[in-house]
Amino acid sequence: MARNWSNAVIAVLAPLPSIVFYVSFLGQYPSAREGDPLFSIWTWCYHHPLFLANIIFFLNVNVLFWLVGLLQSCHWMIDLYWTVIPVLLVHYFATHPLAEFNIWRSRVVIVLTWIWSLRLTHSYFRREKWQWGAREDWRFNDMRRQCGKNWWWISFFAVYLSQQVFLMGICMPLYIIHGKQKQINIWDFIATIICLTGVTIAYYADTQLDCFVSRNNELKRLGQPPHPTLDEGLWYYSRHPNYFGEQLWWWGLVVFAWNMGSGSAFLGALVNSLCLVYVTILVEERMLKQKYRVDAYKRYQKTTSAWIPWFKATSAREHKQT
Repeated sequence: MARNWSNAVIAVLAPLPSIVFYVSFLGQYPSAREGDPLFSIWTWCYHHPLFLANIIFFLNVNVLFWLVGLLQSCHWMIDLYWTVIPVLLVHYFATHPLAEFNIWRSRVVIVLTWIWSLRLTHSYFRREKWQWGAREDWRFNDMRRQCGKNWWWISFFAVYLSQQVFLMGICMPLYIIHGKQKQINIWDFIATIICLTGVTIAYYADTQLDCFVSRNNELKRLGQPPHPTLDEGLWYYSRHPNYFGEQLWWWGLVVFAWNMGSGSAFLGALVNSLCLVYVTILVEERMLKQKYRVDAYKRYQKTTSAWIPWFKATSAREHKQT
């Protein structure tokens, strides 16, 4: 219990250096805009909003979170802050003095980002049994074992610096949306529907997965064999509907940015999707290492779409039987 509360305090205090610095900048930017040499640092912050966001990310997230992770021997905080950093970024981009945007588009995107964040934060704490930092991502554990005594410095690049590349890349649409005035149009409506659809699919997929895990835990407690595979609800049509919903959200933001005339914004979402393909492979390999579910999961793989929800395929054996 004491560790849970101490981790909660650490998590709440962690972004304060960035917030305090940025609020100080907002208080000084009128002088910065005039180029007053007494406020040269504020002048630079005024003229380089995207570069400033990356520097703040590097110092406050990469360096500070890494040091906390080393002290605790557990890099749990970056997993939690995946759900928070996009919210901080969208407000940063919207409030920076150089921001220029359609107020209604901005409000819609900010609300959508909050909805996405609340959904993912709820999913995180539900999965972690409402504990702060109870464990770190299993992929980090695997890398820790592989890297051995070198993990302390490799973790900075593998866990934190790589996250900056991914997060800043997929959040570029939030910057683009707040960098140009353009009348709201039908594409904004389409992008909104895509984002909301993605969040909804991810929420129901995670809820169904949580119910499945809870049922299996109860069966184990009663000494009964657990169900090997979740093959109902959204999981009947896709092996990873939660991943599909999450990707749909990010590609919805890309449509917002494309509508603003920035087609290159798709690069971040593309890299993120490709990385998730690799994560999907790792997850399924992990599933197949559990003996009680090997046969059932192999059948599941043969008949069920990996990401995009689709109708069941008929296996060769079933075709012969008919």
